[in-house]
Amino acid sequence: MAKTPQAIRGTQDIFGADAEAFAFVVEAFERVRKLYRFRRVEMPVFEKTEVFSRAIGETTDVVSKEMYSFDDRGGESLTLRPEFTAGIARAFLSNGWQQHAPVKLATHGPLFRYERPQKGRYRQFHQIDAEIIGAGEPQADVELLAMADQLLKELGITGVTLHLNTLGDGDSREAWRAALVEYFLGVKDELSEDSQERLEKNPLRILDSKDRRDQKFVADAPKIDQFLSDDARAFFDAVTSGLDAAGVKWQRAESLVRGLDYYRHTAFEFIPDEGSEAAGKLGSQSTILGGGRYDGLMESLGGAPTPAVGWAAGIERLAMLVGDRAEPNADAIVVVENDGAMDAAIAALGTLRRGGLTVELFASGSPRKRFDKAVKAGAEAIVAFDLRDGAPARRIKADEAATARLEALLGRS
Repeated sequence: MAKTPQAIRGTQDIFGADAEAFAFVVEAFERVRKLYRFRRVEMPVFEKTEVFSRAIGETTDVVSKEMYSFDDRGGESLTLRPEFTAGIARAFLSNGWQQHAPVKLATHGPLFRYERPQKGRYRQFHQIDAEIIGAGEPQADVELLAMADQLLKELGITGVTLHLNTLGDGDSREAWRAALVEYFLGVKDELSEDSQERLEKNPLRILDSKDRRDQKFVADAPKIDQFLSDDARAFFDAVTSGLDAAGVKWQRAESLVRGLDYYRHTAFEFIPDEGSEAAGKLGSQSTILGGGRYDGLMESLGGAPTPAVGWAAGIERLAMLVGDRAEPNADAIVVVENDGAMDAAIAALGTLRRGGLTVELFASGSPRKRFDKAVKAGAEAIVAFDLRDGAPARRIKADEAATARLEALLGRS
């Protein structure tokens, strides 16, 4: 016998309760994005490699180590998308979506990163994503964060807190960056190897290092609040007061950063509270949903300066927090107790489905056992078809309300 091919490492086949949890997350996201009037977009799964190298940054681990890149037959370097934002920014510029700005966009689908597979993390994984492009006001940040907060609540995810920081405007950030470089240069030899490298290229990322050698210096590092301009401080105050008005709970996280230069103002992550059920499933340091304002991204792709803010969340991680979700029972099961009544049963099947009921057909195996199987399947109602005096006849097993609804759809007989 030929050997059966196995799934590629870091991929997954989703089935049963896991698939139901996955679908529950996507359905909730679609429902909430419609409430907030975010427009659905579909993006290519692969882009020119430069879309990501220019947008995400050549020095990031994603670009330097984790991207699935390949040359196509024309010799052009293409990359399977490792995230959504860069592709959406490219589409905004190349399709002339500026005419719709400010525009609220939402999407979901698979992403690809070559990294070590671990709990809740795969090489092909899935995200939900929401962006507001062309809105420079702090109210856009509040809108996105309120949307994220409502989504988590509708998913039934508790024990999670919004961690919030500001990176300031361009001048504030640059002054902070210079102060961080000066501070960390004084202890450079005691930093981890990764942070010594980041000091040259991306000093803000030292602040979110998990290495103990770095963490002992982070607490005393210069804080962004020392360098905020009046405009940047007013922007952050407007975001926090807006969140308070929207009923979104948050806490300040001064070490929460985004390393790339095009990030401005708001940076945020929803993180499980220590000791919570969510922390038990994912770990207390895991980010469930995160994002920020990236007012400088469009320029890196050759566009005009365009304010933008967005977030993304892993569907697999959210599904783990949602927990197992059994497939719901059918509203009705149509049972064929005599194959001579098959056509009548199939006709009824279509009528019930067009009437908005979820219906399953039991018409295989022993005709004498089909009804018993339907009872064990736990449907709300059973519509059984048999032959009586050579003609199809049906009977309904359901409560009074369900029987009345079925008869209204099928007609009395």
